Amino acid sequence: MLVQDRASPHAAAAAGQNQKPSSSPRGAPGADRRHPRPFSKNLDFATWASEHSSKLLLLLFAVASAAAVFLLRGAAPDAAALLCLDRSARSGSGGPARLPYPDVAWSKVPPLAIAAGSPFASFRAERWIVVAVSSPPTAALAALARVKGWQLLAVGDSRTPAGWELKGAIFLSLELQAQLGYRSVDFLPYGSHVRKTAGYLFAIQHGAKVIFDADDRAEVPGNDLGKHFDVDLGSGVTNYPVLLQYSHADPNRTVVNPYVHFGQRSVWPRGLPLDKVGEVGHEVFYTEVFSGRQFIQQGLSDGLPDVDAVFYFTRKPPTSAFDLRFDSEAPKVALPQGMMAPVNSFNTLFQSPAFWGLMMPVSVSSMAADVIRGYWAQRILWEIGGYVAFYPPTIYRKDHIQAYPFAEEKDLHMNVGRLIKFLNEWRSNKRTLFEKILDLSYAMAEEGFWTEQDVRLTAAWLQDLLAVGYRQPRLMSLEIDRQRATIGEGDMKEFVPKKLPSVHLGVDEIGTVNYEIGNLIKWRKNFGNVVMIMHVSGPVDRTALEWRLLYGRIFKTVIILAEQSNAELAVERCALSHAYKYLPKIFERYSGADGFVFLQDHMILNYWNLMQADKEKLWITNKIAHSWVTVPLETNKEEWFVKQGAMVKQVIGSSPVHFQTNYKESMGEDKIAFCGSELFYVPQQFVEDFGDLVGLVGDLDLHHKIAVPMFFLAMDSPQNFDSDALAGTVFKNQLPANATFSSIYTAQAPAVFPVKVMNEIDFIKVIRLMSIGDPLLMELLFISLLLYIGVSLVTRLLGISSVQLSC
Repeated sequence: MLVQDRASPHAAAAAGQNQKPSSSPRGAPGADRRHPRPFSKNLDFATWASEHSSKLLLLLFAVASAAAVFLLRGAAPDAAALLCLDRSARSGSGGPARLPYPDVAWSKVPPLAIAAGSPFASFRAERWIVVAVSSPPTAALAALARVKGWQLLAVGDSRTPAGWELKGAIFLSLELQAQLGYRSVDFLPYGSHVRKTAGYLFAIQHGAKVIFDADDRAEVPGNDLGKHFDVDLGSGVTNYPVLLQYSHADPNRTVVNPYVHFGQRSVWPRGLPLDKVGEVGHEVFYTEVFSGRQFIQQGLSDGLPDVDAVFYFTRKPPTSAFDLRFDSEAPKVALPQGMMAPVNSFNTLFQSPAFWGLMMPVSVSSMAADVIRGYWAQRILWEIGGYVAFYPPTIYRKDHIQAYPFAEEKDLHMNVGRLIKFLNEWRSNKRTLFEKILDLSYAMAEEGFWTEQDVRLTAAWLQDLLAVGYRQPRLMSLEIDRQRATIGEGDMKEFVPKKLPSVHLGVDEIGTVNYEIGNLIKWRKNFGNVVMIMHVSGPVDRTALEWRLLYGRIFKTVIILAEQSNAELAVERCALSHAYKYLPKIFERYSGADGFVFLQDHMILNYWNLMQADKEKLWITNKIAHSWVTVPLETNKEEWFVKQGAMVKQVIGSSPVHFQTNYKESMGEDKIAFCGSELFYVPQQFVEDFGDLVGLVGDLDLHHKIAVPMFFLAMDSPQNFDSDALAGTVFKNQLPANATFSSIYTAQAPAVFPVKVMNEIDFIKVIRLMSIGDPLLMELLFISLLLYIGVSLVTRLLGISSVQLSC
């Protein structure tokens, strides 16, 4: 549930006075719970306050002292001073000893039977919807109660109206929660949505196999969760299809914005590090993973999605409501180990193997609780071989146009980036899942992500799970600790997200953007089955991904060749001097492609000017004077040309009649063609001929600049080439001393030569120029800026906010 449905900080503080003191003997994580709580527990505040007046005075004094300490620490220049429990500050000042580690006898936790006379004692259900309620039943909640095959469980708190009731729903009042006998109830604040923790345990104790974590405004389209989520995973994965999965090619990419995949690149989820909101480019490629272990399934919400206060305050006028839409046809997508994304508590399906991940922390701010839980659960999920998957819109949520207090998100904006890094690096040698979970909770308290209170809550929660009959899953080895398999071309799966109308600082994204998207779709339709083969002379670790981002939007795929291979970046080794000999391997790999474009990184291809080019014909720069040159042989005194000419005669002389005839009619025998071969196109109908000619060359040291024009002349007559396709190419053998690429570049030419791209800054300059012809390339400009110098420096250089930058 978003903050507009939760108590304000002041209301939460007031409600917190009703909380049961932690000195209760039942509050200890290891306390024995053989008997449930007495049904007669008195929760009346006035009576309780009169009986504990001295304790209240002590509590108020403690709160005042804590507030003073917080204010004093808040004056420190270090932003980390705002953390709820900063480890470095404690250790640097000779603070107290390490936190006590809970001692839990896991094998001795007694079962907790349901009391025979308690409400719903005999009720069992496998599918539960759990919501927190603090107001009268809503129409959306009434609809949830009617979802066929699911049982709605409403969990009350101190703000819930007396006599709350809804047909078809089970309501857990504070009084009833106190009677359940769960250890973790003692740690739950009275006026907070995190009391859902008691509801999760109730559902598990009453037979739950699947729990849909929702809020009271979730409207399920068609009232059928089974149409939107993978509810029945079964006992194995062989009967289930594969899912798209984000690529693990970049091990340094640890967090992703799934909203981009579903068509909303300018929107980001609550809990995404703010320095990542500018990463708006779609994936170069995906991989696949077998379905069946997506134990946590995060759905997206149309209407008002899960966004943070920064987005909510800056993207619309105060009186306007959000009504965003995600792509309902986009495929669900999974996260590999090592990669995370925000997971919330109002639109998430938990399968039984992940029920341990439902616990809501209590020592962090209300808007941070479910997101921190989500990151914590994702990390533990890897220990059992599970993963998180994101699904196209599963609910609709109406925006009530209520304020979002930024202060309630402080634990997210201050901590989340550091938390993600910590979780990826964390390892534990504990031998069971529950021991690892407790170990991680303890480590997070030591690092200041939450406090000792949540360590004790974790111990109580895990014991409660055992007590209600939950069996912890078995551990599996971590994939991120094993050498990852190289991602081959056959493993790369493509999906280009739609770019749906969005909002940019209150301005709808329509008109011009839709026109630009239309162009992109046309280009992609034309070249979507054409493979680009690019030879990169610059450092591949600085440019390979950028080239794929640039041309991968248009072509079927982009194969990167270089003098040295790089498995991590899927760069294949190929010497430029004999690059033509490598091409038949790629032709065979993509036998269903319409054709193949070869491009060197010294030339820029303006693909938008090639829409009229004939993809059934050969293209090469034979009409460009400085690119294609005829070299006489009889009077030539340059040894290199003489030797190359002799090899050409040898190859042509041993060629079949059609190759000999085509070549000799065009070139004769006393000269050869020399072409830089920076750019050429081979359609599918000539792929076999090209391969045959490579075979005829064999081991001869025929250079790429001689072999390629020879092949073209042997395969077909130049009058049959589509010479006009590249005839307008801007080609300069050498730039004047005072000239730059920008001085010769024009968006009206099909290609421009030469350019030198050696790093991200060079690439940024090229993108800025090319965006004249393809304005959507400005996305890549910002991505490259962010990759190179980071959000903070970019915003200072450009004089804009990080929120504006993301637009």
